[in-house]
Amino acid sequence: MSNVSSSDIWYMILIAFFILSFILNFTDIPQRMQLWRFASYVRRRLIQLDEIENDIRRRLVSYLSKLNVASPKDVIDNFINNYFLIEPVSIEPTDIIRRLAHLISVRDTSVKEYVDRYIPGLQKPERHNVIVALEIASAINSVNKVLKHYFKLGLKNNNWILLMQLALSMPEILRIVNAYSRALDAFSVGTPIGDGAGPLVVRYLVGSAEPKPIAEDTVYYEVALNNRKVYAIKAEGPGATVGKPGEAVDKLIGMLGGNVARVITVDAALRLESEDTGEVAEGVGAAIGDIGPEKISIERAVTKYGIPLDAVVVKMSIEEAINTMTKEVYEGVLKALEKVKEVINSRVKEGEAVVVVGVGNTVGVL
Repeated sequence: MSNVSSSDIWYMILIAFFILSFILNFTDIPQRMQLWRFASYVRRRLIQLDEIENDIRRRLVSYLSKLNVASPKDVIDNFINNYFLIEPVSIEPTDIIRRLAHLISVRDTSVKEYVDRYIPGLQKPERHNVIVALEIASAINSVNKVLKHYFKLGLKNNNWILLMQLALSMPEILRIVNAYSRALDAFSVGTPIGDGAGPLVVRYLVGSAEPKPIAEDTVYYEVALNNRKVYAIKAEGPGATVGKPGEAVDKLIGMLGGNVARVITVDAALRLESEDTGEVAEGVGAAIGDIGPEKISIERAVTKYGIPLDAVVVKMSIEEAINTMTKEVYEGVLKALEKVKEVINSRVKEGEAVVVVGVGNTVGVL
């Protein structure tokens, strides 16, 4: 048996180093390893997403069965596959807001007709809750399909960078999807959620005043506060709806002939990680998370008459916004109520009118 000298060992190490260097620099093996690694990670997360979606469907089937729906699975599948919105042409921006508002209104009407057709006899609040529950299932299904599309596209084209981007995004996506999954319980039971901070502020502000209809699924109240006339707007509760606050503000200001000292919008706002849940902030502008039509209606109405527009927001995370209202958010609601009263007392003169808009989902809030 021949002896192997130390020089031979170093020679073999050097050869191995050159071979490894060649493989790493002149072949696609490293990229394929990255592809396999990220694909494996994303595949496991997609399995989790499938489980979440299946659980959502089971719970929704159970909820609809309690409402005596004959074929709840078919109702869910038909809704998920049929009710989508194609946004209007934006390359020509002329009147895009009016076109978008029209399309949103048509879709909302179609969804309500769908629920009335398959689940007749529901009370208005219950119908709103069913619609939101179906929208949650539809949203999770859409996310699942889009993620699977990019996953398969990455595998098909051996695009490890695309799979890496998916892998890095999956924890945040699953966090939000899990939040929507838990939100189904709040909407099916009808408990107030974090996004109901604005409507709850209005409800506390007006006390026992009687609501008056002003727009679709939207009401207003008229009360007095320290010799100021307060007109408060919120979605009609206790069903899960956000109403049409922009249209309501426009109509109300018109009814008052523009004689409004200020408009104050109150809404939930997503907090930064450095901020605490329940923090209250005050600013200028329309505090509303609308995609366009409702927000611009408020802005146009106040601009027409030169009315100052204030914003009061309660900070919270996305999970807290769409789930049952937490103690911290509720405490923020009470702080926001005091802030609104402070703004009214300090910036509105006696005898003047002020409009307060509680923006958000009014589920569980009368």
